[in-house]
Amino acid sequence: MEPSAAHYDERLTAPRSWWGIATLIAVAGGLILLPLGTLPLLGGLIGAGALAAAGVSSYGSARIRVVADSLVAGDARIPVSALGAAEVLGSEEARAWRLHKADPRAFMLLRSYVPTALRVEITDPDDPTPYVYLSTRNPKALAAALDAVRTG
Repeated sequence: MEPSAAHYDERLTAPRSWWGIATLIAVAGGLILLPLGTLPLLGGLIGAGALAAAGVSSYGSARIRVVADSLVAGDARIPVSALGAAEVLGSEEARAWRLHKADPRAFMLLRSYVPTALRVEITDPDDPTPYVYLSTRNPKALAAALDAVRTG
């Protein structure tokens, strides 16, 4: 029996400008070591570039998936049966939930460069987490995937 396919799968990749900044960090690493010679210049370029690229890549590797009966967001795996109503948040409402409306007990997978989000209530009485806030580029599709899993 094959595992069921994902109903929703999104990777929150870092924007292109961040890769440009990583390139500038690599160039800076090389230029810092330029007075020491050509080989240190290349070592600084490669070393600083590798560290900057690893940082950007690891931050941009967050995934949101709806697989079988679970919502997988980053490192969290939440059964859909423990989730309540989903609220699609536009850019202004998502910003408000990131700032002054935010609850410190909430699970938040947020990326500042993704303007829209989905907020899903947690209905499990044993879980102190009031809701899950997920930055997503397509909150309507994520909400629809959660509804599809709930209805079977």
